Amino acid sequence: MTVDLNSDLGEGFGTYRMGDDAAMLDVVTSANIACGFHAGDPSIMRRTCALAVERGVRIGAHIGYRDLAGFGRRAIAVPPAEIRDETLYQLGGLDAFARAAGDRVRYVKPHGALYHAAAADPALASAIVAAMREFDSALALLGPAGTEMETAANAAGTPFLGEGFADRAYTADGLLAPRGTPGAVLSPDNALAQALSIARDGKVITVDGGTVAISAASICVHGDSPAAVEMAARIRAALADAAIPVRPFT
Repeated sequence: MTVDLNSDLGEGFGTYRMGDDAAMLDVVTSANIACGFHAGDPSIMRRTCALAVERGVRIGAHIGYRDLAGFGRRAIAVPPAEIRDETLYQLGGLDAFARAAGDRVRYVKPHGALYHAAAADPALASAIVAAMREFDSALALLGPAGTEMETAANAAGTPFLGEGFADRAYTADGLLAPRGTPGAVLSPDNALAQALSIARDGKVITVDGGTVAISAASICVHGDSPAAVEMAARIRAALADAAIPVRPFT
């Protein structure tokens, strides 16, 4: 049994910075790097890719809606054909910086509102997968297992990896509790317990006190969570103590 540890990184813009990317890259094995739509800019993309390659961390394209003002967390009605084009555009931009640093983009993870929309909407999920295959048929898709993203990936022959979240609470249907819900963002201690439960048992305790199965090859610690780096380091150490190796999934 092995597990990957990922984080959403490169999510600043201009002089604005979010989280300590350099420190987080010392802990995680995969980096979901913002591609300029919900966050990120060319200089941040270049710097984050270079730091990831330097540390042997795999690079993933963290694609999102074109929504810098809303950090990609607002639901936007974008036709699937445009999502396909915007996914391809974001992939090309990040991959250029990944290759300049000596590696390449290896997987795709949608961000925020697009993540949830593509999990529920087969047309959006298929549009993302279509763009991935146009760009590089070897790319993997990282997302919630058992959703339209997995269905679209399987239908196209695209590798799919299920993702679990250490620092976010789940509802009884296996989806993330909306951020406005009390308890939706977990404390470091609860995040640690949840990460171990996902990796070891494949399940989590839901916001209503029940349990739900979570199939995950990779566990995410959000880079903008409070004490994110410390949380990720504690989770990695706890996984090692539980004899669960942490390795990249790509």
